[in-house]
Amino acid sequence: MRSLIRTPMMTPLLRDSALVWLASGVVGVSFGAIAVAGGLPVWVPVVMSLVVYAGSAQFSAVGVLLAGGGPVAAAATGLLLNTRTVAFSLAVAEIIGPGRLARLLGAHLVTDETVAFALAQADPVRRRTAFWVSGIGLFVVWNAGVAAGALAGSALGDTGTYGLDAAFPAVLVALVLPALRKDAGVRRAAVLGAALALAVTPVVPAGVPVLAALAGLFIYGRRRAAI
Repeated sequence: MRSLIRTPMMTPLLRDSALVWLASGVVGVSFGAIAVAGGLPVWVPVVMSLVVYAGSAQFSAVGVLLAGGGPVAAAATGLLLNTRTVAFSLAVAEIIGPGRLARLLGAHLVTDETVAFALAQADPVRRRTAFWVSGIGLFVVWNAGVAAGALAGSALGDTGTYGLDAAFPAVLVALVLPALRKDAGVRRAAVLGAALALAVTPVVPAGVPVLAALAGLFIYGRRRAAI
């Protein structure tokens, strides 16, 4: 890890990661405030963010709890949404680095944003550095935001009026654009996944369209295997 900290690309990676961290903190504040304003104790969103650390799964699980569902239903919803990280983990398995401790810690930091940021880099060293820089920064800022939002509670009012739900998608689009420009296969997979997600959105629960979009990976994987 020390060798990564000393790499010359650290400054530009920190600069590029800052926007993602900012969006993470803003959405984290929203999550903490929504959870506490809905009636959950302050410790619930805070501990969930430390242990689970998965924004969409956390929002969905809290939504189930606030709607009257039990812990089992909430956990099942979160696990369903997080199945997409299986594909993400395979994509960054070699990027994380060798060693059981690195793999264990790295697995906890695998998110949509961290994976997209790492894969957008040009070479293996830069990808590994980008993964750890963005991953550690996101974890710290997300948890700080959740704690701040939970402590603020209902004082923030309706967090939806601030447009906080649009922050993460906008940043993620910015991260994946370089890959879309460079590879026609990635563009086809992205278009297919987006089309499937839009098609099923009116008829399935929130979060499921994201899983449907993963079908685009099969097209990309088959193309790569044929080369």
